[in-house]
Amino acid sequence: MQHNYTEINDDWQLAQTLHSEEKVIRRTAFKGVNLTAETELSMAHDYVDCIFLGCTLPSGFKRHIKDSLVFPKMGEAFDVFRSKLYTAQSLYEGYEVGNPDSYDKCYDAIVYRHYLKEGKQATNIKETLARSLHDHSISSALHDLLGHFDQKRIIGVMGGHNMSRTCAQYEQVARISKKLSELGFIMISGGGPGAMEATHLGAWMAGRSEDEFTDALSMLCTAPNFTDKMWLDTAMQVVEKYPQKEYLSIGIPTWLYGHEPSTPLAMCIAKYFDNSIREDGILTIASGGIIFTPGSAGTLQEIFQEAVQNHYLSFGFSSPMCFMGKQFWTEDVPVYPFMQDMIAKQRYKNLIISLSDDNEEIVNELLKFREEKI
Repeated sequence: MQHNYTEINDDWQLAQTLHSEEKVIRRTAFKGVNLTAETELSMAHDYVDCIFLGCTLPSGFKRHIKDSLVFPKMGEAFDVFRSKLYTAQSLYEGYEVGNPDSYDKCYDAIVYRHYLKEGKQATNIKETLARSLHDHSISSALHDLLGHFDQKRIIGVMGGHNMSRTCAQYEQVARISKKLSELGFIMISGGGPGAMEATHLGAWMAGRSEDEFTDALSMLCTAPNFTDKMWLDTAMQVVEKYPQKEYLSIGIPTWLYGHEPSTPLAMCIAKYFDNSIREDGILTIASGGIIFTPGSAGTLQEIFQEAVQNHYLSFGFSSPMCFMGKQFWTEDVPVYPFMQDMIAKQRYKNLIISLSDDNEEIVNELLKFREEKI
């Protein structure tokens, strides 16, 4: 069996490789690096079964390449061959806190305008290839990051994008996420507004006091909904006032819903063009369990998609499905009694489901999966 490719993502890794005494460099993937910075060293090697993704290559370099793939830089609107996930700083590069109109000139807005201009379902083959390669790069970076963690420590939160910051359930999601983050879990969501943002607020404020949490929530509540002009700006203000480097959370948004801004409260942001890859990825990654908060059609789709994965033990085990909001899930949208009935009739097997309005009960249900208690 062949070994995986060694990835070169930055100038330091490139220098280490080029200073190697090996005459032939094999099975190495170079991502977006400039090999003309050290042309002499670059030309001192031969390259066999390598991949060059959006790299700057010296003149005559291709004479040193054998059985390798070379992908040129593609387009100017977005970085096709990313080696890392986005952050709020990179996604919103060009945004000025206190000036919400500056969003129009930031990276995220530029990419979204390009996306709309080319068409959500683009027909230009160069554009569709560029989007696919971008999303592949995001998936690769995401899996590289999560490969360092126990998969059962990754918790997902699903729910409505319309949940207001002033809603009691928004605060509830944030408090649950804060607690789980402090217990060592990694929180992920769809990375947008509503319940998704509340997930990242909790993780962002993990380790901080009750007064600090309340202050951050109060700052956000001045712009309750994502349609408010200051929605993004108030989140940026929280990021500035309360820096976070310790507790990881990952937002996974999409430009398909680019009219809904991605929350900057996620420490890492895996933003995709293809929504189907993004939705499947969230459910696949959240091996530690998923909290389903009140939502609409999208949330319902995710519930049944997750139930199928658990029923068939697609990844070797079933993960907890925690429903938050008794009235909503039993009366407004009676999914929970339906699932209980399907389990009783053995139409669904292997499901671990629970229903609660209590923060501690929800947390303990997820901890029980890890054979832990608080």
